[in-house]
Amino acid sequence: MEKSEEIKELTKKLLIDRKNGFAKVPKEKAEQADRFCEGYRSFIGRAKTEREVACFAIDAAEKAGFVPYEQGKHYQPGDRVYYNNRNRAVILAVIGEEGCRDGVRIAAAHIDSPRLDLKPHPLYEKDGLALFKTHYYGGIKKYQWTAVPLSLHGRVVLKDGTHVDLRVGEEPGDPQFTVTDLLPHLASEQMQKTLSKAIEGENLNILAGSRPVRVEEGENLIKLNLMKILNEKYGMTEEDFVSADLELVPAFGAVDIGFDRSMIGAYGHDDRVCAYPALMAALQMKTPKHTVLSVLADKEEIGSDGNTGLNSQFMRYFIADLAQAEGLEGRHVLSRSKCLSADVTAAYDPNYADVYEAANSCFLNGGVGMCKYTGGRGKSGSSEASAEFVSEIRRLFEANGVLWQIGELGKVDAGGGGTVAMYVANLNVDVVDIGVPVLSMHSPFEVVSKLDIYMTYEGIRVFFES
Repeated sequence: MEKSEEIKELTKKLLIDRKNGFAKVPKEKAEQADRFCEGYRSFIGRAKTEREVACFAIDAAEKAGFVPYEQGKHYQPGDRVYYNNRNRAVILAVIGEEGCRDGVRIAAAHIDSPRLDLKPHPLYEKDGLALFKTHYYGGIKKYQWTAVPLSLHGRVVLKDGTHVDLRVGEEPGDPQFTVTDLLPHLASEQMQKTLSKAIEGENLNILAGSRPVRVEEGENLIKLNLMKILNEKYGMTEEDFVSADLELVPAFGAVDIGFDRSMIGAYGHDDRVCAYPALMAALQMKTPKHTVLSVLADKEEIGSDGNTGLNSQFMRYFIADLAQAEGLEGRHVLSRSKCLSADVTAAYDPNYADVYEAANSCFLNGGVGMCKYTGGRGKSGSSEASAEFVSEIRRLFEANGVLWQIGELGKVDAGGGGTVAMYVANLNVDVVDIGVPVLSMHSPFEVVSKLDIYMTYEGIRVFFES
């Protein structure tokens, strides 16, 4: 019979240790995570749309010595450039000692989040109220977006081609907006419906006003009063809604969650909680061995299509231009490149344990979550990282003290989801998904662990340095 000490050694050597991450990292590392997340909490509380994140990234990049990329210019090791794609997607690049010769190192995250968008003709008046019609963006539970305070963000391009930017509902004293819900006293029929039908998408109408213009008679006087306010403040007419990108997002800020302050609750963690570490890793990079790219893309929540999404060619073109300036073929550079698809994953939630398979789930405070594949039901709509590349990233993380875990989005037939990984993999790039586990994903108020955020940053940083 083997001795108990031998059993302990065998257990340590052969089995996975799934203890809480705080039991695995030194106190100093936890304190570093808390300090890092002070910056993140400030960022996530004020950068609530893809335009605002792109603006934040460019401003931070310029302060860190990055300059706009010039096509055709041959850059030297240590040079720092950025590419602004239509103010909705950004690439930051730090040129490596070996340039692009052996491929580039990419961290790709997305900066869009589920929300409510205004329709082209949104404003209408009915029964004493003025409301905005919306079209929801991304995968949401519609009932979660009623009876919460909302703010209005975005850009309006006026008839003369000039533009105005709106950010209403974030500052003290600002008006806010909401989608009304039915009182429980009258909701017996509504409450018999399934959750997906209780609130219809066409009824996610924004309460915008109720006070008419002061005249004795007339039609649409409440609507007219709102347009009078918008015209005086922004120079808008009703027709200008046609050329506007206006989004309704939760108006509340980011806060610490729990007596121990170990978590952050906010809107938009998916996927800005990975975009921020990718951005910070690029900003703090000096002169890496290989050229590194942090790619902050748009449109992931609706399939990554469009010219600012990673299903377009903007990243491929950028890398091809870097390669050409070094006398290299873009396709050869891509084929030698490696990528961390930095996107969130589902955190195991004991309140809904029946849709998770615990042994193959990621947990809060378990470190950066790795996903070998995403997709749903038979790995549909996914790339799958090779065993060799997973091993490479695993060994890299372990050699540098990066706390990591691996898991799936949920049970095999419970649903599923996708990331930008497959679009990068389609360029013949080795790619694996890594990111922060999230509770209440796609809700107006998501929750993440500070330790997991910091470990995601550390993972991207050591990948860039490898």
